[in-house]
Amino acid sequence: MSYRDRAMSASMAPSSVWLPGLLEQTSIKMMEEILKIIQKGKALNASMFLACLAFAAPSYSQERPTVAVVTTGGTIAMKIDPATNAPVPAVSGEDLIAAVPKLKDIANIRVIEFSNIPSDYMGPDRWPALVRRVEEVLADPTVKGVVISHGTDTLDQTAYFLDLTLRSDKPVVAVGAQRNASERDTDGPRNLLNAVRQVLADESTGKGVTVTMNSYINAARFVRKTHSSNVQTFTSGDAGSLGYVDEDRVVYNYTSPRRQNVPLPERMPRVDLLAMFAGTDGSHVRHAADTGAEAIVVEGYGFGNMNEAMHDAIKYAVDKGVAVVVATKVDNGRALPVYGFKGGGKTLYNAGAVFAGNLSGDKARILTMLVVPTTKDQKGLQAYFDK
Repeated sequence: MSYRDRAMSASMAPSSVWLPGLLEQTSIKMMEEILKIIQKGKALNASMFLACLAFAAPSYSQERPTVAVVTTGGTIAMKIDPATNAPVPAVSGEDLIAAVPKLKDIANIRVIEFSNIPSDYMGPDRWPALVRRVEEVLADPTVKGVVISHGTDTLDQTAYFLDLTLRSDKPVVAVGAQRNASERDTDGPRNLLNAVRQVLADESTGKGVTVTMNSYINAARFVRKTHSSNVQTFTSGDAGSLGYVDEDRVVYNYTSPRRQNVPLPERMPRVDLLAMFAGTDGSHVRHAADTGAEAIVVEGYGFGNMNEAMHDAIKYAVDKGVAVVVATKVDNGRALPVYGFKGGGKTLYNAGAVFAGNLSGDKARILTMLVVPTTKDQKGLQAYFDK
């Protein structure tokens, strides 16, 4: 019904029938304008006032900001399958939103279903398409920001890939759930509500992609999953949480200082992630170099230390033109070329390896995938990791 039609019906219908709903849809600013009209005319009777109010009331949905929710799957979109008695993908994007009725009170939600897969299936074959879809959504001037629902197993990796490649300053918040939708205490609905609240906060602009679960906001670069089942699973180690979605407002502790933007390459190169382990002969590194890996990320001990066999295997790979990046298995601290024994970081650097600093092995692999198509030079690669 148009505003004019509402005005006509308003003068004929009892105000008790439609006034409460109409007042709910009328902004404070519009009410002030109507009062000005009344003060000037002073002759408007009650029915005319109500008619004016009906004519002037804006659409409530037009007043609310628009937040896009891009769904990809994960535990947040799973339910228990009676046949297997185990959680499987089962919840559509629309159903996901319908489970959080408070969302309609604060925003217009636009649902975009990208996929409905376990996050263990998410990776370099899907990340570029996700980036392009999110960029397309963010380009709409009516969209305040994007929430991405995702499984928690690779949530931190997807968030970091997006943080490196998205060009928009609009907020992008990645969320998931540790408990599936069949559980009575599922954490999905609260995480979705908090994510939308975060997007709506003006302070969220320019903060980069975040992972926001259990009220804690974590920057994509630093966040890691630290517990297989606890809802307080994502933390940022030494960096600390970026912020918190509190009861009354969104609070930020700092602006992430370690952000960079990398162009999305035309193709995603093969980058293998391998590990140092006690007694290894380094054959897995040689195999990767011999079978087509364009780069290898190796997780070492401590600062990034390894044994003699791994030193020789890494040198073998570098000599074949395969870039090698050394990360640390340790949750906090940096991979650095410190020790001088054969296999120590200093000798690995001298053999041509690059050091990942405080990036985890998973994230070092992501950054490597994005920059190797541009450069495999040790100095050039190291510059990206030092930013």
